[in-house]
Amino acid sequence: MFKRWPNWDAAMDLLQVGIERSVIALWLGHERAETTQIYVEATLAMKGQALEKTSPRTADPGRCQPPDSLLAFLSSL
Repeated sequence: MFKRWPNWDAAMDLLQVGIERSVIALWLGHERAETTQIYVEATLAMKGQALEKTSPRTADPGRCQPPDSLLAFLSSL
């Protein structure tokens, strides 16, 4: 096991309660919000919540069959 850093724990706790990344970056003293990305990762619970917000597919997956009119338009470009 690796030792978890206090900033990582704090960033994850703040993210999980809905705090925006830009606010987390300021709280951690980062100059840019992008720097906070090293501390912020999606947990399995967060991934599950994201999946719950999606809707199931209504069509079978398959290859796109564009209509001839679309192919003609793209060929004309």
